[in-house]
Amino acid sequence: MHELSIAQSLFDIVMEESLKHGVTNVRAIKLEVGAMAAVVPEALTFCFELVSRDSIAEGARIEIVTLPVVARCGECGLEFEVRDQIFRCPRCDVPVSDLVSGRELSIVNIEGETGEEDGSD
Repeated sequence: MHELSIAQSLFDIVMEESLKHGVTNVRAIKLEVGAMAAVVPEALTFCFELVSRDSIAEGARIEIVTLPVVARCGECGLEFEVRDQIFRCPRCDVPVSDLVSGRELSIVNIEGETGEEDGSD
């Protein structure tokens, strides 16, 4: 279950960024996770709940957007979405190994409150 170490790293980044920007309460964290990153969203959410207890990120909503696996053909340069784990160019029918996306795990944004009033009325 590598989601626990990912959740710990995610928590560390969220806390560091919150401190930098004066965030006092983290409400949501949006992630992009590649389909080949081998991350189980429910497990990651559960682990984040554990590591964020008694912190400003406790109760934060984790939004995970799964990105498709995209490969590029070395013969014709076609970029295509890999389906059913078939890594063959649909145009040339040659095997491909050049991944464009599908293994990433990125924080897109962190939503929170700073405790400051915006002064607008």
